[in-house]
Amino acid sequence: MRDLPYADPGTPDTRSRTRFLAWLGRAQRRTLVVGAFFGIAWMVAQALIPWAIGHGIDGIVDDDSGSTARWATLVAGLGLLQALAGVMRHRASVANWLYAAFRVIQLVSRHTARTGPAVPKTMSTGEVVATVSSDSMHIGHMMEVSPRFAGALVSYVLVALIVLDTSVPLGLMVLIGVPLLVVAMGPLIRPLQERQRRQREALGDLTALGADTVAGLRVLRGIGGEKVFIRRYAERSETVRAAGVRLAGTQALLDAVLVLLPGVFLVLLTWVGARLVLRGDVEPGALVALYGYAFFLLMPVRTAGEMAFVATRAWVAARRVLAVLAIEREVSDAAPAAAAEAPVPVPSGVLVDEVTGLRVEPGTLTMLVSDEPAFTAALADRLGRLAPGNGVRLGDVPLDQLPVAEVRRRIVVSDPEPTLFTGSLRGGLDPYGRHDDAELIAAMETASAGDVLETLREGLDATVEERGRSLSGGQRQRVALARVLVREPEVLVLVEPTSAVDAHTEAAIAGRLRDARAGSTTVVVTASPLLLAKADTVAWFDDGALVATGSHDELMSTTPAYRRTVTREEDPE
Repeated sequence: MRDLPYADPGTPDTRSRTRFLAWLGRAQRRTLVVGAFFGIAWMVAQALIPWAIGHGIDGIVDDDSGSTARWATLVAGLGLLQALAGVMRHRASVANWLYAAFRVIQLVSRHTARTGPAVPKTMSTGEVVATVSSDSMHIGHMMEVSPRFAGALVSYVLVALIVLDTSVPLGLMVLIGVPLLVVAMGPLIRPLQERQRRQREALGDLTALGADTVAGLRVLRGIGGEKVFIRRYAERSETVRAAGVRLAGTQALLDAVLVLLPGVFLVLLTWVGARLVLRGDVEPGALVALYGYAFFLLMPVRTAGEMAFVATRAWVAARRVLAVLAIEREVSDAAPAAAAEAPVPVPSGVLVDEVTGLRVEPGTLTMLVSDEPAFTAALADRLGRLAPGNGVRLGDVPLDQLPVAEVRRRIVVSDPEPTLFTGSLRGGLDPYGRHDDAELIAAMETASAGDVLETLREGLDATVEERGRSLSGGQRQRVALARVLVREPEVLVLVEPTSAVDAHTEAAIAGRLRDARAGSTTVVVTASPLLLAKADTVAWFDDGALVATGSHDELMSTTPAYRRTVTREEDPE
């Protein structure tokens, strides 16, 4: 058994659903082969038991106790082999299921993380969650059934050969009849696939509604929208229920056919076999074996039907997985993959935005102010190459000529609405475990987040709930600030890092931030006078153009528009 999750899930073949599923199979071919080996041994052992019993009965009819004993011993041995192979087959089947499911989950999670904001712009959160939680399991289920299906095929051929050797008419019935049973189930597969698709889409819509509602729960409660949500959720739930009932009806019909057709086949096979015994063309033991073969053949046929069902679900699921994997990141990376893994020797230098003419000198604390906050927020994204297109240079090197991974190592942009993940506070601050407790605590102190450590009884080992729900808005913002400070990037870009804290805390952060980032390049998007007073340089943008630069005091005295924005004065006009 290998460790999960994978260190590297690999690069999938996304050209089609068939190729994607085939790639998954190749990626775990060893466990599939092991599963198929034990699946074949398990099925073959069961297929040979009626054959051995039939020969044992012939020994009884001929009054040959020695022959009977030998065949009885063989039956016991086959039973033991079946039991042992069954255990190993089950272990291999579960492993195949988990390996495929986890690989799909990692592929989707990794792609979502690397693609960034392009995913929620293209697909709802609920759809992505449903792909991870549901579609991956359907694909894993197909990998679990595949080895059993191989055993079913081999055992079917073996039984067909045995029966053909016993009697050509019976052998032909098996060789022709069983495939016809499988083909007869074909007309049910297409409506089953279509209803699975509809049920899957309805479930995705319901999950998306729930995820979006949870994200805006506070706003929903604030405007008294609980009843509206409950009504919409009930309507979507009814849609999912109806789709599930229709899917279950088709599945029930398929199950009924799986019972009816083999039953009819069993009656015909037994009737023909009995007539052959009466004519003396078949031995009595062979007739008993015939009953065993007929009952046994129900298992391969059912396995074939199950394979058709799970393959259909996997086919539908693969479409959703490929839809996620097809989302392109907004920031393209033209650099070779190998280059993205190795640091690029780019000397530190001035950070220049050629669009606006902004120059951020290395080692300075520069703050950006605009009459339109959205403009400076977009500028921050451009400085960190988080938006398509660029026009920013670090020294003499354009950022769009560097691998994205290298830009992320050198330049870190802190989102104005940072997200905290479930796990320990220590893991959230330092997910790779590269810093000791003293460094983590120092970063928390710089962000004035000491009260968070006091609130959480277990300190750095305390568990932070999803999205930091157990913390206030200001605490979440300060923890997120500490998280980026721990990384000590060459260039740190902060967007409204103190918008959720009080004035006293903001003043403390301003002084500590300047000291902590001394000698490193820091850019802050803000209109807070407490932060601006600590800046080395303030850049003022008016109507999308860089109008003035200087210290906070200089701009306050020379630039009325800047003063009105910072002090929130009304325009006299």
